[in-house]
Amino acid sequence: MIKITETVRDALQGIDRWIPTSSKTAYTQSLLKAGFSIVDCGSFVSPKVVGQMSDTAEVLAHISLPDPAPRIMVLVVNSQGIDKAVSSGKVNMLSFPYSISPTFLKRNLNTDKKQALSLIQELIKKSLPYQFEWVVYLSMGLGNPYGDEWSMQLLMDEIAILYESGLRNLPLSDILGIANPDLIYNVYVTLIDAFPEIDFGLHLHTRPSESQSKIEAAWEAGVRSYETALNGMGGCPTAANELLGNLNTWELISFCNTRNIPHGINETALLEAGELVRSIFNPTKPS
Repeated sequence: MIKITETVRDALQGIDRWIPTSSKTAYTQSLLKAGFSIVDCGSFVSPKVVGQMSDTAEVLAHISLPDPAPRIMVLVVNSQGIDKAVSSGKVNMLSFPYSISPTFLKRNLNTDKKQALSLIQELIKKSLPYQFEWVVYLSMGLGNPYGDEWSMQLLMDEIAILYESGLRNLPLSDILGIANPDLIYNVYVTLIDAFPEIDFGLHLHTRPSESQSKIEAAWEAGVRSYETALNGMGGCPTAANELLGNLNTWELISFCNTRNIPHGINETALLEAGELVRSIFNPTKPS
């Protein structure tokens, strides 16, 4: 069985024009019906950095969770974010955007590795009474486009530190789509063998023409957790000047159906969500 996280956050955060809270709520609600393991509903970060996510608390307040409900995740970067997640009454997973790239940590969080690792420890400690499950992203875990050092040994050393902190959900992020299938396969085979207790998911930004070969490489390497965005929307606004979209949910569903891999997604509900997405984000212009 595959685990799919649908990321509303990453689909929306890079859009310049303001998306009304009511539209975000409708979009999120439509995805909750589709059977995803996890729905990443937004983030509690500074609106100066990611203004599109400034109404995450309002979206959470207005959605209704189905029964059974998927896990509800938000991204946080400080203790205030944890407080907001607790106040929502609906969040049970928290994520943090770590990176093995010093350049990206500076661009994304205005910090360095030592400070970021210390912050992760502080946030985990603060969250203990609330029993949140943590996901820490390893951005640039599949290669570094900024000229920083990158190697398997460096990656494994950083994972070992996070492992010692008790973390077991560490998706690798290829935000700029630089990793080829061979690299994806080799990295995951090595990591899964070295750290069998860790769930190494794949958060992939990719060109549509490259999606299937990259999914196949990850699957053959043993990856069973994937993050997607309906219609391939999104991109990281702090990674580069041009956004590269997320792995399209339908590309992953197609791969699963071709391989007879159970995915648990209600494709009728997903089609309905897709229609809503098009009406919200690509409205018909009046003649």
